Amino acid sequence: MSIHKSLNLGSGIVSVRSVFTRRERIDKMVDAGTFDEGSMPLGMPKIKTRVRTMTKRQLKAIASEQREASIAELEASQAAARAAEAAGEVLEDTPSE
Repeated sequence: MSIHKSLNLGSGIVSVRSVFTRRERIDKMVDAGTFDEGSMPLGMPKIKTRVRTMTKRQLKAIASEQREASIAELEASQAAARAAEAAGEVLEDTPSE
């Protein structure tokens, strides 16, 4: 006999929580200064987690921006080295003794 597909808990366990637990809410409120240590933890307001995930498209865009920035930085340093060489200056990577 097989288990009905509605009883399968495979993806239900890893769902994102939208509200913190009581202990997490107390910690957040203490950090914000809205909760005193001696007060009752009953009737506290709910605090949303506000967890935002990035899509693959957003991750690829960020990676390409970082790659372009590093390429531009490398090209700028190479251009500065060529300009210094053309002017007759000597750039040393390590200090001489």
